[in-house]
Amino acid sequence: ISFSAVENALSSLKNCQSYIDTGMSIATRVAFDLVESFNDAEDVNRMENVMLEYAAMERKLNHYMTAVEETVNQIKQEKPEKIPDLLKLVEEKFTALESQNSDSDLQRNEKYVYFKDQLKDMRQQFRQSDNENDTIEQIDEDIAVTQSQMNFICSITQMQMKNPVRNKICGHTYEKDAILKIIQTRKQKKKKVRCPKFGCSHADVKESDLVLDEALKRVIESHNKQ
Repeated sequence: ISFSAVENALSSLKNCQSYIDTGMSIATRVAFDLVESFNDAEDVNRMENVMLEYAAMERKLNHYMTAVEETVNQIKQEKPEKIPDLLKLVEEKFTALESQNSDSDLQRNEKYVYFKDQLKDMRQQFRQSDNENDTIEQIDEDIAVTQSQMNFICSITQMQMKNPVRNKICGHTYEKDAILKIIQTRKQKKKKVRCPKFGCSHADVKESDLVLDEALKRVIESHNKQ
């Protein structure tokens, strides 16, 4: 049995994943724009619903690709004399996978979790920044060092971050180039990287644990404009 056509179809399905990723990235940026411009919470909630719809699409796509791959592997192992009904077998496996769906699956989607975390941080940062601006008007700006401004400083470079990345394990942020340079240098020496944030006990920072902290980046840029 030749599976070249099936493999080509799988390749096309995997391309669909990139379209879903793009859609989720756009929805995330739109939500951030809405928060930054202090739009109504209902508009932001619509973006959250869009993210959940994309998460459902991604789950369905992954289930179908899994069903196809498992069916192909099963036939390759069994090597039946008669060509089976591939479509029927795939549909049966796909239906079985879909029957296990739950809302909690979507809530655990990695991109949705990132969206929620970043949105929460951004709301807090802008709310805090707005409150602090009211306070600063009443005191000497030369001696006013706000907590939010301290959060803008990289623990490695001791300078304001331009491209902050957040460590998913410990939650601390660093300038992207600075932490990647440390990781690369230590990797060459076959040594682990301890989180540069003072007092943090996390002793194995990996590049795969770092995600762009777009919320913090936007707050920094907004603060600099002011």
